[in-house]
Amino acid sequence: PVRELVDGMAMFVDRYAEEGGLRIQTIDELEEYCWYAAGTVGTLVTNLVSQDADPEVADQLAENARAFSLLLQLVNVAKDVAVDYEEENNVYLPEAWLNDAGVTAADIGAGRSVDALASVVKRVTDHATGYLDGAQAWLEAMPERRGNTLAAWAVPYLLAVGTIRELMARPRDVISEGGVKISREEVHAVIGQFATGAGAEDVGRLREQIAERPLPEW
Repeated sequence: PVRELVDGMAMFVDRYAEEGGLRIQTIDELEEYCWYAAGTVGTLVTNLVSQDADPEVADQLAENARAFSLLLQLVNVAKDVAVDYEEENNVYLPEAWLNDAGVTAADIGAGRSVDALASVVKRVTDHATGYLDGAQAWLEAMPERRGNTLAAWAVPYLLAVGTIRELMARPRDVISEGGVKISREEVHAVIGQFATGAGAEDVGRLREQIAERPLPEW
């Protein structure tokens, strides 16, 4: 997985060397990028945590590792559009979807067409939600041994759920405000759930609550 990650990142840098930054063209290419950036890491983690696991558990982990990884990476893509453009000159929003909205990559840093760009942010966010179920299945199969804990993986998953909620509610902020974040109080509340004994059986309930409104409001 590490070799695949490094080779994949090098390939993307070479692919867009003349542009001076990445310019993802399609949703399929975005998923390809997300695979190299995060899916390979998910494979590595799955290989580690499934050692000596029951075959059924190992199969469930392997089947859903891609969903967990791509969910987190796609959420990062959606929330960091302005930062990625301004700091790295990278545009991960698919150009085909930008074209559908009547905008270009240059509009991201120009302070114009905010509503149109927000529609693409929302579209990527909606695409990310398609991986929520698979990611949850990965968590629910997670073996806790050899120092591995459910919290290590469930916390980022649930924070991604909260970020999706905010992205769908205010996608314009990604462009006009430089991003969206969930509150520090909600972060602490999510972490606190596992500090007080939440388990795999609680992940689905917490996901539903966080998707509806911030956890501290429950």
